[in-house]
Amino acid sequence: MATNAERALKAIISIVAVGMSAYHLTVAFIGAPQALFFRSTHLLFALTLIFLLYPGFRRREGARASWPELIWIAIAVGTTLYIWVNHDYLLTRFVFVDDPTQLELVLGFAFTLLVLEATRRVIGWPLPATAVVFLFYALFIAKSRPEQIIEILYLTTEGIFGPTLGVSAAYVIMFVLFGAFMERTGIGQLFMDFALSLTGHTAGGPGKVAVVSSSLFGTVSGSAVANVLVDGPITIPLMKRTGFKPAFAAAVESVASTGGQIMPPIMGAAAFVMAEFLAVSYFQVAVWAFIPAVLYYLAVFSAVHFESKRVGLLGLPRSEIPRFGTVMRERGHLFIPLLTILFGLMAGYSAPLCALAGTLTCIPVALMRKTTRKGIGWRTVWSAMEEGAKNAIAVALACACAGIVIGVITLTGAAINFTALVVNLSQDLLVLALILTMLAGIILGMGMPTTPAYIVMVSLLVPAIIKLGAIPPAAHMFAFYFAILSAITPPVALAVYAAAGLAKANLWDAGLTAVRVGAAGFIVPFMFIFEPSLLMIGEWTGILQSFATAAIGTVCLAAGLFGYFLGIARVWERVFLVGAAVLLIKPGLVTDLAGAALFISVLGSQMLRRRTEAESPRSATR
Repeated sequence: MATNAERALKAIISIVAVGMSAYHLTVAFIGAPQALFFRSTHLLFALTLIFLLYPGFRRREGARASWPELIWIAIAVGTTLYIWVNHDYLLTRFVFVDDPTQLELVLGFAFTLLVLEATRRVIGWPLPATAVVFLFYALFIAKSRPEQIIEILYLTTEGIFGPTLGVSAAYVIMFVLFGAFMERTGIGQLFMDFALSLTGHTAGGPGKVAVVSSSLFGTVSGSAVANVLVDGPITIPLMKRTGFKPAFAAAVESVASTGGQIMPPIMGAAAFVMAEFLAVSYFQVAVWAFIPAVLYYLAVFSAVHFESKRVGLLGLPRSEIPRFGTVMRERGHLFIPLLTILFGLMAGYSAPLCALAGTLTCIPVALMRKTTRKGIGWRTVWSAMEEGAKNAIAVALACACAGIVIGVITLTGAAINFTALVVNLSQDLLVLALILTMLAGIILGMGMPTTPAYIVMVSLLVPAIIKLGAIPPAAHMFAFYFAILSAITPPVALAVYAAAGLAKANLWDAGLTAVRVGAAGFIVPFMFIFEPSLLMIGEWTGILQSFATAAIGTVCLAAGLFGYFLGIARVWERVFLVGAAVLLIKPGLVTDLAGAALFISVLGSQMLRRRTEAESPRSATR
């Protein structure tokens, strides 16, 4: 039974979290204050919650805060208060000209340690360790003075309070809040029923339900693991019940959940960082991401279909599937908040304002119908605001800690040296530079969330790709993809781990199957580097042609990898299908014609074999 102290602590946490959400909702409505003040306030809220929610050492069960946590919080308040009080002075001082005072050096050192410790508590060691390596580089290799490092990290908007933290403060928390409100108003059930009504009765129906529902929910959650843990307990048992092997069920759920971060209209947090780095609107990033996201999910959907056909799996009985008309009539209005955001972005409004509009419509829309208003009240609003703030703090600290890395890179010019190194290693060949970047993205993503992994890649590797000829949107999207795909790439594949646990599957079997299911995700980024029409850049005729051929190629890839097209594929047919896939996914007339030739040869072979098999029984009965 909870003690009075524990109940009081819980109430404090709730009030701080709701206060954080209320502050950002207000800012989205009236406009953000000056960057340094806004970002430091955002980070103070996040630091306070982290030290209340994540104890630093093991203690007796039920204890969640102690004197060390209160000391950390006091340091956070004191260091942030200094920035607030001296805000005007900090804006007008000359960086590296006006020497920081002894007090500023002490506060800056303490604040840097504070960010490293808070990041360690909420997302583990890899990102703080990476930041420490960069600090070591600045001190002992680049020979930067300690006061310069502290100055850029603490007293400017080029370090901890840099643009990445600004993205968390202005964009990410608003969409996380929107997701929390959507979850509280029954959107998860809508997504599941919607997917069941569309695909539940088809071959391998539960697998296709996982693809559709995970793509929809992923646009709200923005986290592959969170998506698995929400959808997986429903879809994985359904898949296993209808005959899918545990490893395949885990692979489908993990790949489908991971794709939520690349699926417009609401993508993962790193997409907002990309918009900031490229100085474009978030809607423009969503436009670039659209065709690759469609190809990604087409590949997963096709993999489920062909595997189901190959092993003879059926769909769910009609009696267990909700009718589409009934789902839309009873719950379809819950799509209105998502549509509000989509149309707002298309109309050119800012992403935070669109997220605010979508959030504010959630409760009224849920109250519109008797079928969805049950349990909706002021407690729903409070719990959504509390949960939204808690879900945002990991991203906030990841962005703040990544700011340490960016600050060091800015101070030392490490990006220039690293770019030269990558160019030399790749011997001026773009393909080799892309392979190096892909491997770096997968390795970085093994130990840290997508956003900081993407930020580090953009700081160190993307300039080399651009120097070798890639256009900036394609180079950034390439890094974005491989920072995400680490979630399904062994040996450390967090989304696969979560799904395999639910499916009781072997980790390696599930991981290798996930790579096959999501294979298009590893090929398409290379293709849009060489032909940006897959990013909807260029003439519409070229874009439509590239999309059509790439879609056919994606289906061919799934067919070749899983050994089924119109029927069981022979070895040579599988080889031809994979070859056709690579040629068709790469835009270009010559490759399209070559891929079409391979595809038509397999299609003709399978159609002829089907006709022969169909005629054989008739001739035998004569």
